[in-house]
Amino acid sequence: MSAPAIVSVTSVEVTPQSSTQSTLATATGTEASLPEFTPLPWTIAEIRAAIPARLFVRETERGLAYLARDILLAVIAWRLALHIDPFFRSQIVVGALGAVGTEMVRWVVWLVYWWFQGLIFTGLWVIGHECGHGAFSDSKVVCDVIGYVLHTLLWTPYFSWRISHHRHHSNHASMERDEVYVPKTRQDLGIPEDDSEPFDYEEFFGDTPIYTMYMLVRQQLFAFPAYLLWNVSGQKNYPKWTNHFNPNSVLFNKTQRNAVLLSNLGILGMLWAVRYACFRWGTSEVIKYYGVPWLCVTHWFIMITYLHHTDPKLPHYRNGEWSFARGAAATVDRNFLGWQGRFFLHDVAHFHVIHHFFPKMPFYHGPEATEHLKAFIGDQYHYSDKPVFKALWDNYNDCQFVDNTGDVLFYRDRRGQARYRPSPACRQ
Repeated sequence: MSAPAIVSVTSVEVTPQSSTQSTLATATGTEASLPEFTPLPWTIAEIRAAIPARLFVRETERGLAYLARDILLAVIAWRLALHIDPFFRSQIVVGALGAVGTEMVRWVVWLVYWWFQGLIFTGLWVIGHECGHGAFSDSKVVCDVIGYVLHTLLWTPYFSWRISHHRHHSNHASMERDEVYVPKTRQDLGIPEDDSEPFDYEEFFGDTPIYTMYMLVRQQLFAFPAYLLWNVSGQKNYPKWTNHFNPNSVLFNKTQRNAVLLSNLGILGMLWAVRYACFRWGTSEVIKYYGVPWLCVTHWFIMITYLHHTDPKLPHYRNGEWSFARGAAATVDRNFLGWQGRFFLHDVAHFHVIHHFFPKMPFYHGPEATEHLKAFIGDQYHYSDKPVFKALWDNYNDCQFVDNTGDVLFYRDRRGQARYRPSPACRQ
């Protein structure tokens, strides 16, 4: 099937507006001037046919080589970090830098360790994620053993998370069925359906930058544990107390009970191991060498996934407008930390769109497969080279809620403004 001409909504970088501008979807104005969006017209089978079959081949030896590289890097970083405090306690260093200078440089070196060890740990988490999809190897046993060990070491209940993550991929961008990053609606926030009655958006969303930063930091450090424990940002239709540790949770069926219990056993084992390490080497040492890098994993993982799935130009669907292929296209590739994101994070952020179309495709085929995908779907492919920390701040402010009605939806910002609108056929 040849690619029809579709209105592009991906080549425009959205920039915030001043309050005096009224042409772009003000809460009280018209949205007729917004760029129109036409949903993806192709089926997943048609898109798969455009990707060479060799790019779907999983090479276990190649995956193991990446795993061995990451483990070696983690060991090297740890061994180097063992020398940080002894080095800066030496009389030669203290004499050269002075007491204050020595302490300042020592903490800078620790920050460097936490940055890189956090990235290395995140790369290991990504390999576990590959295992969860079956993309690491064509052997399910190999995938599950490696994925279980890696994710358990990084406080992720492997089988439980794999089950819900599979459902996320199967229903991505569906308002009714997606598992995570489900947008809040006007009704959820108590915002009127239309602007027939006055509503002060500035008063409602008027947080100070300091408070917004606090909320953003809280999201980055605690959102993933909160999702696992309390379904925060998950599907709103689930019962209260839905979580990833209760085998009777709505997230799982009866045949998955033992897998959930095995995941829980791994987390209990980690609780014992960390407690033992704290008694053996001291809590501060465990925090320095392991705890802070693990917090960095949580930060990077949430930042990557949030920016994959949250952007003013990404649609969400209801009812019959949703399809697997449309949901897969409703994500965005980003230039995430440049070479560091590509090397340490295994391209997880650079080539995420192709991953949503074909989750079992190994990450090392992502770059080439993405070129074929772009050539086929054209303007339906989303990419952003906006600096990721700026994108995080902008999207946190610009993606507040969606409308209660309609089958193709776009986020509205703190002023009630959208940046795109569905084509007329989708509004009928």
